[in-house]
Amino acid sequence: MPTGDDDRTLLVPRSAPPGGGLVPVDIQYPGPDGKPRNESFTSAFVVGRGEDCAVRLAVPEVSRHHLEIFPQDDCWWARDLASSNGTLVNERPIDRLQLLGTVTLQLGRQGPRMRVTAPPPAPASAPAPAPAPASPEGETASLEDISKHYFGDRSGRQAGEHTMLIRKAFKDVRRRQSRVYRAFIAVAVLMLAGLSGVALFQYVHLQRMAALANDIFYSMKELELHIANLEDEVQRDQEVAQNTQMLEEIAESKRKLARMREDYESYARELQASRFIAPDSEELLILHIARTFGETEVDVPTGFMSEVKKYIKKWQSSGRLASAIRRLKENSYAPTIVAALASQELPPQFIYVALQETNFNPRAIGPSTRYGYAKGMWQFIPSTGARYGLRLGPLEDSRTYDPADERHDFRKATYAAARYLKDIYRTDAQASGLLVIASYNWGEGNIIKRLRSMPENPRERNFWELLRRYNIPKETYDYVFYIFSAAVICENPRFFGFDFDNPLANM
Repeated sequence: MPTGDDDRTLLVPRSAPPGGGLVPVDIQYPGPDGKPRNESFTSAFVVGRGEDCAVRLAVPEVSRHHLEIFPQDDCWWARDLASSNGTLVNERPIDRLQLLGTVTLQLGRQGPRMRVTAPPPAPASAPAPAPAPASPEGETASLEDISKHYFGDRSGRQAGEHTMLIRKAFKDVRRRQSRVYRAFIAVAVLMLAGLSGVALFQYVHLQRMAALANDIFYSMKELELHIANLEDEVQRDQEVAQNTQMLEEIAESKRKLARMREDYESYARELQASRFIAPDSEELLILHIARTFGETEVDVPTGFMSEVKKYIKKWQSSGRLASAIRRLKENSYAPTIVAALASQELPPQFIYVALQETNFNPRAIGPSTRYGYAKGMWQFIPSTGARYGLRLGPLEDSRTYDPADERHDFRKATYAAARYLKDIYRTDAQASGLLVIASYNWGEGNIIKRLRSMPENPRERNFWELLRRYNIPKETYDYVFYIFSAAVICENPRFFGFDFDNPLANM
């Protein structure tokens, strides 16, 4: 049968069974005016946006012939007609489902909902009771009387031939039943053992896969560090830049890194499927951003997901994110920031550091600190700004906007910030993007002390380990989770109820 949306063939309607005993099914669905509409049906009908559908929902998410509801075997059933967006119950797609009581069917993840109330299946007719056998005395006997007559202990009385035959037949039946029961129990035990073995095998397989995925991931991070350090050496030394052997080593390392990423992503997808993480779900977006910021998504600390969701709700309760993204777009800041980050091979999601620092405001000035005033969109303190080539203005020691101070120069400060982020990334943060973010806020002096007390390798020096082993100051904790949750939201803002599109799309 064709499966194309516009060529889908309607099934022949199934009528109610003879006798007209099937109770109608009641449905409630949104009408064209948005108000709920109620109808009842006693035979099969199709739901879709096509004009030939009994229930017509003319919205893009609904296929021309989307869903059929039909009676069969005294029950009502729903079946998806290979629709483009699927039919869901409790956010899970269905193919065919028996309708019992009231069920809410959703046509596509973002589509309309319809409530179906189906009657319970008709009870099967009970067979007429067999007449009770007559007692030896000719009266109707109870089961107890029959049991006593044939199987009771009648001391001193010789059982008749008929009774002996019945007793022998009963023993034969009991013996055969006993063999059947024993065989049934043996089969059940074997099946249970088999299922347990399969479950254990699957569990061990997934554990090994997770361990292998983690090994590949941290090997990737070590290779990323090696490449970053080689490239830094090439950039700093002209003689090294002419070394073709080193350039080939960098190229080969990048090819190897690409192959490792393919292997890791394959394992990660299989593990996510085994954990029933739905596509386009909030959980999958969180894992994607964790991976983007350089953390493995197969070893996420307990409680991290729920914590990110808490900060997402904080963004949803405030207008700050929408206002900052509006400033980003109105001033066309995003292309420059993304280009600066790309020049250092950093993911574009580091753009949200500037969101948390200043809401993308190049004229921003922070409060007075022992290091001086932090200025500009990226909030450079004087010493760090000077180290990354930014000229300080005459009002360096004043909480006043200074156009002569290059920390306020959006383009120059952005490229300086990208170099600063990359230096933290390839040294003390050991290729952990979230450690880079924590360091950017916490201050080099504070975070570096903690980081340098951790082993110098990505497997043991990463944000997951920082969460597990140390108490992070609340300011830095909030800082990292606000940036992370903003990155999650901005991957699909409308999914979270925001009225703007991904600011990094098409870049």
